[in-house]
Amino acid sequence: MGTTNSDDAGSSSTPEPVDDLVTTGHSLTVRRRKLNYTATTGRVVLRREVVTDGKVEGYKPKAEVLLTAYTLDGADPGQRPVTFAFNGGPGSASVWLHLGVLGPRRVVSGDAGAPVQPPYTLVDNPDTLLVHSDLVFIDPVGTGMSRATTGEKSADFHTFTADLEHVAEVIRLWTTRNGRWLSPKFLAGESYGTTRAAALAEHLQDKHGMYLNGLMLISAVLDFGTILFNEGNDRAHALYLPTYTAIAHHHGLLGDRPLADALAEAEEFADRDYPWALARGARLTPEERAATITKLAGLTGLSEDYLDRVDMRVEHIRFFTELLRHRKLTVGRFDGRFTGWESDYGRERFTEDPASAAIMGPFTAGINHYLREELGYPSDLHYQVLSTEVFRQWSYKEFQNAHVSVTDKLAAAMRGNPALKIHVASGYLDGATPYYATEHVLAALRIPAELRENIEVKYYEAGHMMYLHEPSRVQQGKDLGAFVKASSNR
Repeated sequence: MGTTNSDDAGSSSTPEPVDDLVTTGHSLTVRRRKLNYTATTGRVVLRREVVTDGKVEGYKPKAEVLLTAYTLDGADPGQRPVTFAFNGGPGSASVWLHLGVLGPRRVVSGDAGAPVQPPYTLVDNPDTLLVHSDLVFIDPVGTGMSRATTGEKSADFHTFTADLEHVAEVIRLWTTRNGRWLSPKFLAGESYGTTRAAALAEHLQDKHGMYLNGLMLISAVLDFGTILFNEGNDRAHALYLPTYTAIAHHHGLLGDRPLADALAEAEEFADRDYPWALARGARLTPEERAATITKLAGLTGLSEDYLDRVDMRVEHIRFFTELLRHRKLTVGRFDGRFTGWESDYGRERFTEDPASAAIMGPFTAGINHYLREELGYPSDLHYQVLSTEVFRQWSYKEFQNAHVSVTDKLAAAMRGNPALKIHVASGYLDGATPYYATEHVLAALRIPAELRENIEVKYYEAGHMMYLHEPSRVQQGKDLGAFVKASSNR
């Protein structure tokens, strides 16, 4: 059977794995309209061709991948869109998008300043994308309950290319087995999931001839060179600045000026004077350096003394640790609205992201209950919400001596499929994938001018998982639904 009672199960007598999908019926009321839908969850077996001396010997199981699919009862498959969704990490399961914003049920996760206490609860999600599209949530190998099969190496799946190939194979298999080749098709990815989605758009076109209608890039990172604080890379310092401003504004360190005004000033400084000052190095005069530091202090809420000591370069984890040090608080990387405590307020870098710590419990409890009790999937396997092992193993060997970027792949997919629409969702207080870095990348995409109208960007006054903020979650549901409806060409 595909379901086992141990992550380490397997021996010479272990039977060959098979798909173990479970189907259940459900209903949801959305604005007085009752939606009946079918949920299918379980692990599908992926296989690789075994060739010896040029002869095909068979197809050996290589992995079992957990997916959860929702299809609207009675809908015309040829007209009904389908969205394939996943999170990032690398090493993250799809639980965040699944139970946070897209799925028909969602976890009550609480928010900054209003945490929920265990035990946690699930509720219906009337803002679910299921209103407009069928949904397929995919947990890549090493996340959720997805595992390499007995005799296979998990690390073989944890490279940029291997990840694309096995997720693409899940999408191809589901589309084929469910007769959905003529359906409008979308990908929805969050964080590294946007890196995956952008590359998958080209991969699915080139390898499988599968052309998509749209990509939903939530908290996008398409060019790692814009967010990594490597020695000599000053781009990240400038592109993070507007995010620092948004976080400082939220915590009352920039006075009572409107957020939009503060961000406009930060963006202008990040575009011109700040990169120039950093590039000047020792050629900067004392007066120019002092003026730059004073400007940065007014935009970040940090002291001029601190900014001088770090040579005008504020690395993001150090910012989250320093900003509210005077209040004996740290701020969240995933969401700068969250605050937390440390045991030592003299340290340079916090030991834990307060935002991540606040939401891990509700989402972990929610998915473990939901899969087994509501969707009826009987497995003792550990559901790996966020795997540090996968993250440590991950290889970007394809980008040796270069930073990771999929902008070329996204641009190629758009040029090859002029109907491909792009929706980008950014949180102003997202300290993991800063919104201004995303703007920078999109502006540099090598596409013709007429394709730029295919890209839309939506902003939210929240963080990486902007749907933790209730007003943002409701608005995001509307924005995603409108995007799918407008891009389906039906």
